[in-house]
This record gives sequence, structure tokens and C-alpha cells, in this order.
Amino acid sequence: MTGSPINSLLSLRRQFLGFIQRRVNDRATAEDILQIAYLRALETGNQLRAAESSVAWFYRILRNAIIDHYRRRTSEGAALERWVQELETEPSPSQNFEPLLHETTCQCIASALDRLTPAYATLLREVDLGETALSTYARSADITPGNAAVRAHRARTALRKQLIRCCGTCAEHGCLDCTCHPSQAT
Repeated sequence: MTGSPINSLLSLRRQFLGFIQRRVNDRATAEDILQIAYLRALETGNQLRAAESSVAWFYRILRNAIIDHYRRRTSEGAALERWVQELETEPSPSQNFEPLLHETTCQCIASALDRLTPAYATLLREVDLGETALSTYARSADITPGNAAVRAHRARTALRKQLIRCCGTCAEHGCLDCTCHPSQAT
């Protein structure tokens, strides 16, 4: 691609951005798509025929980039739904515990849960400790199953961080011989 067509495409940046933004309803996403389209134009500039308008050619690239964006988003959503289904069919961690192990589990968990965001603490109490299915929790919280799975992942990560703060050894090696107390938590 020579300098003249690319310069004309760059001078129409605002127009192209508006075209994309009307189709994706998000400025940041539109900016990303436009950058991808510019890269494709640079990579495939030799496909521009002399009689063809560079602007019309670039609009085809933009439309394809927008279609690719929605395809990618759809496949990510499907993958997240598969992940939710997988999580729902796995037995909850407490179902795998032997009774003695369940009784000797670190007592710091209750204190650590109290230090989490209320939404995270509620989710962990209901899903992980109360053995409620993630889909059931999602319906009761009026959120999508995908959102519930993401929230569960973030809640578990936050709980782990809190447990490392209050009883690092237990978080690393298990709580079979826990000597820490909730009052020692920081």
C-alpha cells in the first residue's frame, strides 16, 4: 500500500470510528476494532486494486473486523457457559471431605469470610459451605450463571488471600493442626 491511500484512510479515522461505534455501542471496543482494521489494511494493502476506492475497500475490512468481534464474543460466551456447566456437575469440595477432616478444618475461615465483600462472603457460604448449586445461587442472586461463575472464582481468590494474611501456614499446607485463632487475624 502506498502512502497516499493510507493517509486518506487515516484522515477519515473519526468517520470510521463512528461507523464502528454505532455497531458495537462501546467506544473502547470501537477503538480496538479500528486499530485491528488498520493493521489488517497494512498487512493486506497489496490486495487493493488500482480501480477500487481505498475507502470502500477499508469499509469491507471494518465490517469483517466487526463480524469477527461478535463471533469472538459469542465463542467466549459459549466457553464460559461450558465452564459453568462443568462447575455445576463437579461435586462440591465439602462432599469430598471425610468427616474428621471436615471437623478439623481451620476455624479462621469464618473470620476470613467476615472480612470479604458481603457478596463474596454470601456466595461462598451458600455455594461452597452450604453446597448450593452455582446455578441455584445465580437464580437467587438474579445474575447469569456465567456471572456467578466469575464471581465465585473472584470470591475464592479473595478468601485465599485473606487466609494467607491471617494464617499463612494453614493456607499453604492445610489446616489439620491449626494453632492460629481468629483474634490473631490482621
